[in-house]
Amino acid sequence: MSVNAEQVKKLREKTGAGFMDCKNALTEAAGDMDKAVDLLRQKGIDVAMAREGRAAEEGVIASYIHAGNQIGVLVDLRSETDFVARTDEFREFGRDIAMQVAAMHPKWIAPEDVPCEALEHEREVLKQQALEEGKPEHIVEKMVEGRLQKFYESVCLIKQPFIRDDSLTIEDKLNELVSTTGERIVIARFVRFQVGEEQE
Repeated sequence: MSVNAEQVKKLREKTGAGFMDCKNALTEAAGDMDKAVDLLRQKGIDVAMAREGRAAEEGVIASYIHAGNQIGVLVDLRSETDFVARTDEFREFGRDIAMQVAAMHPKWIAPEDVPCEALEHEREVLKQQALEEGKPEHIVEKMVEGRLQKFYESVCLIKQPFIRDDSLTIEDKLNELVSTTGERIVIARFVRFQVGEEQE
């Protein structure tokens, strides 16, 4: 059964688990949300059930100005409590995210944030690439799905390798902070400014 991005987003909001973990659990559970939660827990994936429904309304606006003052980034990083928002770890994470956005220029926060038209356009490009490489029709779809993961890594913030340690993704770092603080942490939005570049 195919799972849509909205279902994955809801499960992520409910559990705090990663995108692919949620997608796989929902696929295995044939779209059943409660069963998907149970599957995540059975696999030992940290499910923040105690945080379910709790709003992340505290936080900070983290900023970073790149050397030369040509690139600047603002990040809206949220937590459940002001106590966590004031910790050094939380503020350092905010600054790291701002530096990541400056360096890696993501367009969206997560795969489910990619607009349908942008995703379909990328799928079509990847499909044509595979066909031009002479790949048989029956494996083209699988190749496209595999290559879409690379697309997500380049344009989605949480899927990008962390600039300070590329053995980890931003999602890994976010999950570490969630585990450390015991709170729901949300990268709510970001904006990147570059001299001479129009905002999209």
